This record gives sequence, C-alpha cells and structure tokens, in this order.
Amino acid sequence: MSEYTQIHFEIRDTIATITLNRPDALNALTFDLMAELRRAVETVNQDTRARALILTGAGRGFCSGQDLKNRLPDGADLVGTLMEAYYPGIEALRQCRVPTLAAVNGVAAGAGFSLALACDFIIAAQSARFIQAFSRIGLVPDLGATYTLPRAIGRSRALRLMMTGEPLSAATAEAWGLTAQTVEDAQLLDAARHWLQPLVNGPTQALRKTRELVNASEENSFEAQCRLELEFQQMLRAQHDAKEGGAAFLEKRKPVFKDA
Repeated sequence: MSEYTQIHFEIRDTIATITLNRPDALNALTFDLMAELRRAVETVNQDTRARALILTGAGRGFCSGQDLKNRLPDGADLVGTLMEAYYPGIEALRQCRVPTLAAVNGVAAGAGFSLALACDFIIAAQSARFIQAFSRIGLVPDLGATYTLPRAIGRSRALRLMMTGEPLSAATAEAWGLTAQTVEDAQLLDAARHWLQPLVNGPTQALRKTRELVNASEENSFEAQCRLELEFQQMLRAQHDAKEGGAAFLEKRKPVFKDA
C-alpha cells in the first residue's frame, strides 16, 4: 500500500512528480496533504535519481486553497498550528535539492496560488486561473504569498490581485512574467518535462546554490552578496561538475554533469 493517500508521487526518468490527488475537492489543502507533500520532497532530497521536480494537480484544477472543512475553529492557535502543519511543506519546496516547477492546470486559488509560487518556475495550461481570493472573505494572503508574489510580478500588480481578488488568466500571467510558458491543457505535463530538460542535464548543486544566492540577495548588502557568491564559487570549484564544465568548455564539447 502506498504511504500517500492525498498525493501521488513518482520518480521517472530523473524527474520527480508530486500530484495533489484530491480531485473531487479541487485538490484543496489539508493537514495530511501538506505532511505528505513534505515527505515527498524529503524523498526527492535523498534520492539522487531525481534531478528536477514537478508539482501539479489531479483533475480539473491545480489547487483551490485550504479545505474549509479542515479549517481550525475560532479561538484555536492558528499561527502555531499552521506554521507547524503548512509552513514546512512550503519551505521544503523553496529549499528543494533540485529545480522545482509548478504545472498549473485550472484554478490555483488562495493557498493553492501560494503553493505554486513556492516553486522555482510555473508553467500554465490555457485553462489556468490564478486567484488571490483572501480579500473576498475578509482575510489577508498567507503561506508566503505577500513575500513571493510581489517579487514575481512587482508590488503594484501583486497588490491589485490581492486587494481586488480578480482572477489572473494564463495569458496575462505569462505576459506579466509570472509563468514561463502557456500550453494547451493536454500538453501540460509533457511540456513541463520538456521545459525542465536543460535543468535536468545541468549542474544540480550549482543550480541550487544559484537559488540560494537569489533568495539571500533580498536581505544582503552588496558587499555581503559578493562575498557569498565567492564562497559558493570556492566550494563548487572543488567538485566534479565545475571541473567537468571547465574541461568541456576548453575541449569545445557538451559537459556531462553528475553531482547531485
């Protein structure tokens, strides 16, 4: 019996795929689902076969947000409970060993939108709609959306989506730079796998360190950022992929990266 009941997880041809698997509820998030998501990402971190990760949703939607049937009662410790139950899954995606891509089919609303934003990249099906639905019910965005969305599309556009709750179409999401590509619904997963191929064949550790540098740049001074870049360069120079990359450049051939 699978250890997962609310997601489907597989590693095939060096690409791991996590599929939110509650299609009857538009893959709404629950405590159990987020725990399974974290466990799956931890497996990716430990299994060197995986060189990239796709996150997608089963059925006609990516994720409709938190399952209101799984909602905490008034007076409960919302902050402590959700930081313990939801945050680790979001942070696991942001710190994953390999590049991550959200393949968004249908609606990505509320916390579901936040989940997609936790990935490095987003590819959208033509049916995709991104909705910051919180203001519609008198709440504020959560699960990191106020951090990630302004950095993805700018402050003004992020505030517009968050304050009005208006849907963002797949076409506009691509025009705004939120998504990397828009494809026909039936081609979504094949397109995601194709899009990831250069990263799958790339230097995994250098790619991960590049993400760490970009994240650190939000708070570092210029001097501190320069120093961190050089520290990472020094660390990577001693490893196979950097040596292979340098040799391939001099020999005018395609490098074969192996480091996990």
